[in-house]
Amino acid sequence: MVQKITNDTMTNIRIAKKEDCPRLMELVHELALFEKAPEEVTVTLQEFEDAGFGEKPVWKAFVAENNGHIVGFAVYYIRYSTWKGSRLYLEDLIVTEEMRGKGIGKLLFDKLIIEANELGFSGMVWQVLDWNEPAINFYKNKYGAAVEAGWLNASLSKEQLLNINL
Repeated sequence: MVQKITNDTMTNIRIAKKEDCPRLMELVHELALFEKAPEEVTVTLQEFEDAGFGEKPVWKAFVAENNGHIVGFAVYYIRYSTWKGSRLYLEDLIVTEEMRGKGIGKLLFDKLIIEANELGFSGMVWQVLDWNEPAINFYKNKYGAAVEAGWLNASLSKEQLLNINL
């Protein structure tokens, strides 16, 4: 899928390749800064590559290239809901700050919708921070997405898992 964004640039949406991982990790760090949690990124490049392109890949991604440079990506995996069945779970969608507002996020999100439909998923789910009004408005206004309240995220770190006495 190629989309003209301005008079002098083209953005191409394509499937991510292993060679893209260093740039994708840069964008992961940019996203973490935007979300005010840079210290939360603990995955190494090797772990990231293995999880996407190793023997048992768990994620897939689409990248947005503008003039041959990756300026955004959307990473997803399959989530199974006992209530709804198999669904596409959007883990991260990021467009670099300088390229926001040019329709690139919409191109990536549209590609995810196409993917979910082609793979026959029962839906698509993701999270958005409650303070990220531009993203909330994007999902609601452009797609009519339901943004739910009432669910709290819970997690255990690797260190916590290792230190729990069972």
